[in-house]
Amino acid sequence: MSLRHFATVLGAAALLGAMLPVTSMAQQQRQAPAAQQRPAAAPAQPPVTPAQLLLAKELIDLKGAAAAYDPLVNGVIQYHRNFFMQTNPNLARDLDAVAQKLAADFAPRKVEMQQELTRIYAAHFTEQELKEALAFFKTPLGRKLISEEPKALEESMKAADDWSRRLAAEVDAKFRAEMQKRGHNLI
Repeated sequence: MSLRHFATVLGAAALLGAMLPVTSMAQQQRQAPAAQQRPAAAPAQPPVTPAQLLLAKELIDLKGAAAAYDPLVNGVIQYHRNFFMQTNPNLARDLDAVAQKLAADFAPRKVEMQQELTRIYAAHFTEQELKEALAFFKTPLGRKLISEEPKALEESMKAADDWSRRLAAEVDAKFRAEMQKRGHNLI
């Protein structure tokens, strides 16, 4: 995955993350009258224990999962810097300085994402499952999976990108050929 594509994905993820609470609130407001008419069908999840949180944090740290979200802060800052740069190119120096300042100011906020990730893992896995996962990731195969999986995913993304480009070229050629048979020239 190219750095440009990665930054685009991060910016989209940040935008989606910012939109989800608003969408969720609107959906809850629409569903509120219906929910008052019928009892809840699904039982509430059991509360997350402190032990689950500690194990989840250890697992996340071991896997380096939180580090995958580290670029989000800088990605959001760069997205906004680039957005403002499009309409104000003469402010490049000041926009760069503000972006650098914001990166330093918001760096501690990465901890919020790590805490959220810890809570999510703890909510999805029991204490026993977290212990078993930790035991696995401490084995030679588990350590290899941690070190090699990012490389395999990167290769997979590149392969999918290459494949989709070839498919797009083939689809384009077929569209043009079929439209030409029907007497149309696509530009």
